[in-house]
Amino acid sequence: MKFLDQVKIYIKAGNGGNGSPSFRREKFIEFGGPDGGDGGKGGSIILVSERNLNTLIDYRYQQHHKAERGGDGAGKNKTGRGGKDLILKVPTGTQVFEEDNKTLIYDFRKDKEKFVVAIGGKGGLGNTRFKSSTNRAPRKFTKGKLGEEFIIWLQLKTIADIGIIGLPNAGKSSLLAAITSATPKIANYKFTTINPNLGVATYDDKEITIADIPGLIEGAHKGVGLGIKFLKHIERCKTLLHLIDITGKDLDISYRQVKNELKNYSKNLINKKEIIVLNKTDLLEKKEVKKIIESFSKNKKSEVMILSTIEKKSISSIKSKLLKYVS
Repeated sequence: MKFLDQVKIYIKAGNGGNGSPSFRREKFIEFGGPDGGDGGKGGSIILVSERNLNTLIDYRYQQHHKAERGGDGAGKNKTGRGGKDLILKVPTGTQVFEEDNKTLIYDFRKDKEKFVVAIGGKGGLGNTRFKSSTNRAPRKFTKGKLGEEFIIWLQLKTIADIGIIGLPNAGKSSLLAAITSATPKIANYKFTTINPNLGVATYDDKEITIADIPGLIEGAHKGVGLGIKFLKHIERCKTLLHLIDITGKDLDISYRQVKNELKNYSKNLINKKEIIVLNKTDLLEKKEVKKIIESFSKNKKSEVMILSTIEKKSISSIKSKLLKYVS
């Protein structure tokens, strides 16, 4: 399924039904009184968050959404049928903005949250409502109120326990595939991942939601590479797993490059809990790995671990550690 994390849509709640100007018409009753019923309420538009959704792509192809109109009132004081509410499903993590795409209306942070984004119009009043001691046969009735209508923006920000970050080709997608049931595209070239991938890792009967964020390069906070488009998906992750290719030329430079991009985008990102994982240790001798770890770990505030995605013991160790970081 294609990924889309921002879309503009038009929504229109249903109008209320009109009241009825009916009068009783019965045999042998020459002057029947008013018996016009009220109109039904128009349907509202309700947004509901779904954990199993991870894209807004459906709203690219259908951008106009209208709820059902309320039914008109009828004789014998019958109230019109209420219009059906229109339910629109969005991924958990979706933010709703006004037409300016700046004013936040609602933020879906949990599964199955509901938000009435447009309220249906009230039904009009039938002529029975206007009967009085001085007006026994009112012809007055009212039309239904208009339902609310808006243009809104939907923006998706991924919500995950762990966000995997790093330079392109660091092995993020391989890690996600190894510790979860996700099936991201994996290849040995830069920007294999061009959209955030979500997976769920299970360890000791507990679940950890993990997001694989496309690789960051220098200038990402300015939009270079895949840039800002996906940096926003890191903001909601509880902990960052900074993955580094241990076979790289200068690990410290690689580490600082990504950290600088996070800092330049948002100071809040730099303060998130972090675990550093040196990947692809199976490509080096054990002595060389040990030497690199000792050198790299100096002056690092975050915990440093090693990983080989082809070794089950290594994968199990990472899962156990991640569980502690989100507990």
